[in-house]
Amino acid sequence: MVDVGLLVLRLMFGGLLAGHGAQKLFGWFGGSGLGGTSGWLESMGLRPGRQWAVLAGGTELGGGLLMALGLANPLGSIGVTGSMLMATRKVHWGRPIWATTGGAELPVLNVTAATVVAISGPGRLSLDDLLGLRLPVWLFPLGVLGAIATVEYAMAESARAQEQQSPEQGA
Repeated sequence: MVDVGLLVLRLMFGGLLAGHGAQKLFGWFGGSGLGGTSGWLESMGLRPGRQWAVLAGGTELGGGLLMALGLANPLGSIGVTGSMLMATRKVHWGRPIWATTGGAELPVLNVTAATVVAISGPGRLSLDDLLGLRLPVWLFPLGVLGAIATVEYAMAESARAQEQQSPEQGA
């Protein structure tokens, strides 16, 4: 039954995250597509917006698909976690936790689900099991550290870009 539970979690969670990425990249499912996502990210100081949009949509789409298929675990979880850490830090930071107040409730739940799959593995009902593929679980914390570094780089660049746009004080 554990394998069935992991399959349900992977299919629903991975499928929805893949769809979320497809919204950003292709405008599917009512999304704004690459142009709209690029503009939105640029408005938050993430420049160039197109590169950040491809990274955000790609990690959600690719990570979601890998998780749904149970393929190359924990790589899908790393992609999803990185995207959700960026959303938490850039969009939801400093607000109460609940989604109703603009907080990070949903990205935190997404990171939790991705962590569960990364640690437990995709289960026997997965492509990893079918193909005999076993990546080391230590890739997950290493990948998350890389994602944290990327998020902090983006935050620093965003702050720098916003400082350059604001008029100089006291001139």
